[in-house]
Formats: sequence, structure tokens, C-alpha cells
Amino acid sequence: FFKLLWGLNYDREGIAYQLYLKPKPYTVEDVTSLTNDLIDSLNATRKLIPDSILPQPSIERIKAEALKNYARVSKDYRFLSYKYPSVKRSLYSEVGDYIGFTGYFNPFSGEAQLRTDIPRVLIPYVCSHEMAHQLGYASESEANFVGYLAASKSPQAYTRYSMYLELFSYAQGEEIFQYGRSKDYQAFDSIIQQNRLRLDTLVKKERKEIREFFRKRRKAVAPAFNNLYDQYLKLNKQEKGIESYDQVIGWLIAYKKKYGKI
Repeated sequence: FFKLLWGLNYDREGIAYQLYLKPKPYTVEDVTSLTNDLIDSLNATRKLIPDSILPQPSIERIKAEALKNYARVSKDYRFLSYKYPSVKRSLYSEVGDYIGFTGYFNPFSGEAQLRTDIPRVLIPYVCSHEMAHQLGYASESEANFVGYLAASKSPQAYTRYSMYLELFSYAQGEEIFQYGRSKDYQAFDSIIQQNRLRLDTLVKKERKEIREFFRKRRKAVAPAFNNLYDQYLKLNKQEKGIESYDQVIGWLIAYKKKYGKI
């Protein structure tokens, strides 16, 4: 029943087919170039937010902006038209500390659920990601990429900042992984230091606050749940399991090579 209701979306023609994108194996230089672009975008976007302390827009305002962003992106890509809004606050935010989610899609009700107790700046991109699932993009990498396409259309610096924070985390994680795998430890240390030096002071401060939030609230059961979810994703043709979230990097690199920008 689940496979008929939702699981078939794992087998559908995806965003690559729709955008004529062809993600290919990428090099560490590709990842470094993308990471540097995202650092530039993070810094520039943070400077457009005038206060040293980030604003705290209401959840309703964030949802309304996400709807507008999908309306904007659907002018370029009609298949991203979002017609039946159903985005709700999760009633199980505290459970998120135990199983490690920031939002989720309920395939039985068709609702996108947002955890609203996390740092507010994360919620615009989480909302955009979960709405992508509602459009039928089952894989996490595709939902991340479609979430990016929508959020990037926002005239609101706060929304774009939310998006760049998340994408930079994925890109830097992949960059560190690539250098670590090559066992070039000098380059490994150097790239971490370079990224840290290039990031705006406020960006570094806010990233640290986000890390501290999740560190303090991480529960022992989360790794066990992640293992279960990892197996679930692999059973549904996402070969990298929970690492599939990071595969958005391949989409971003392909998009950058095709359009010359992120």
C-alpha cells in the first residue's frame, strides 16, 4: 500500500529529466569551486540583513513566502507549480531530538510538517524542501535541489540566507570528505582554515549557534533511528542512504556548469 501511495515516486522520471541536467562524477576542484561560490553568497546575503541579531519571522510568514517562491519558480518550470498548500507545524517537535528530523513529509496525509522549535533561520529552507516532497520528489537529493530552485527565487534575503546556510554545510562536508579520502592531510587542514577565514564573522557566529543547539539536544536514540532510515532509503533506490541528502551537491555542480551560476 505504501509503495502505491508514495513509494512509486522513487521510480518516476526526476528533476534531471525535467531540466535536461546530467549530473556527472565531479572532482574535488568542482566541490571547492562550489563551496567558494556558496561562501560568497552566504556573506553577501548576510550583509543584506541589517541587524547583527537575526530576525524571527512568524511561521505563517515563512510559509506564505515559500508559497510565493513556488509560484515564482513555476513561471520558469511549470512542473513546479504548487497547487494544494498543506504545510503544518509538527506536533512532535520534541520527538525530533530523539530521531533527528527538522521537518518531514507525511505520505498518508500529504502534509508537510515543520519542526518549529529549531533555530528560526533554518525553517525557510526546511519548508521549501518539504514542499518539494509534496510535489512528488521523493528522493532527498531532489527535494533539496527543488527546494533550492524555489528558495533562490525569493526577494527576501532571510530566505536565501537560510538556503545558503544549508547548502554550504553540505558542500563543505563533501569538500572535507573528498580531501580526507585523498589522504592529503595538509590540504585537508588548509581548506578548513581557508573556509573559516573567508566566512563573515556573523555567519560563523550563527553557524556555531546552530551547531550548539543540535549538540545540546541530540539524544542517544538518534543514531539508531538514522540507521533505520538509512536502510529505508537504500531499499527505495537511494543507494547512499542517509547520505543522499548530500547528493544535492552533484545537482548544484551540474546546474552551475550548465547555467554558470548558483
